[in-house]
Amino acid sequence: MPGIRILSAEEARAAVPALSEVLVDCVAGGASVGFMQPYGPDDAEPYWRDVADAVATGANLLLVAELDGRIVGTVQVGAAQMPNQPHRGDLKKLLVHRSARGKGLARLLMDAAEREAAGRGKTLLVLDTATGSDAEAIYPRLGWQRVGVIPDYALWPEGGFCATTLFYKRLA
Repeated sequence: MPGIRILSAEEARAAVPALSEVLVDCVAGGASVGFMQPYGPDDAEPYWRDVADAVATGANLLLVAELDGRIVGTVQVGAAQMPNQPHRGDLKKLLVHRSARGKGLARLLMDAAEREAAGRGKTLLVLDTATGSDAEAIYPRLGWQRVGVIPDYALWPEGGFCATTLFYKRLA
């Protein structure tokens, strides 16, 4: 049975190798999440150390999905915003290891992230995702509203421009 939990900064630091494995797998699988191929654990670890630092300051919430005691998915909520946006959060880096897909982990991670964000006073979440990616299809099924598409926003990990689709969701 999968479990979802929020990591403290200390737990995030201890989980850097496992989080790196998930990120490396997703980039190898073509996920446009900010990194280019080739991409290995040594590339991913500084990113996750920075995330752990953001958790320590309260700037980020870091949630993980676990199967059989192993981290196989993650998502973040950027909670620190400008003074005129205390109600808004940025959903970031929904990642599920390819070996664990098809088990509903993305939905569990998203539901938990939304609950946690709402519990911290967030009433609006926003995200962007690569247009045409498998990830893009997930968000409308979870109640997210599509805003539009920005062409040539980023690069696919193997190269070549990709557009990004923007979404938002109001939280109860």
